[in-house]
Order: sequence, then C-alpha cells, then structure tokens
Amino acid sequence: MCGICGVFYFNGESADKQVLERMRDSMVYRGPDDSGIFLDGKVGLGHRRLSIIDLIGGGPANPQ
Repeated sequence: MCGICGVFYFNGESADKQVLERMRDSMVYRGPDDSGIFLDGKVGLGHRRLSIIDLIGGGPANPQ
C-alpha cells in the first residue's frame, strides 16, 4: 500500500525538506520501492510507492 504525507504553513513559513524526508521515511513499510518529495514554498508533499507485481497473470489488465 502506498503512502503520502504533507505540510502546509498558513503563516507563510517555507516547508522544510528535512521534516518531509523524516515524515516520508517513517512510512517506509507502506512502500519500499520508490519515494519522492515536492516542495513549493509553504507546501511540501512526500510519498512512498509500493510496486505490485501480478505473479499469476490474472489481473484485470491480463484476463485469462
């Protein structure tokens, strides 16, 4: 399962990259395959991604 986190400062303070990295990395169990951070002034977002591989080939994109 993937995970997202974020901050928004109403007082105009800039989002701190280190804070976002700690928030994002605290949920590594939600998605160990990829991660990222977006910073734009007072807004900061982070994500963790879990790749799901259909090992038996029976998913909706590959019906049997």
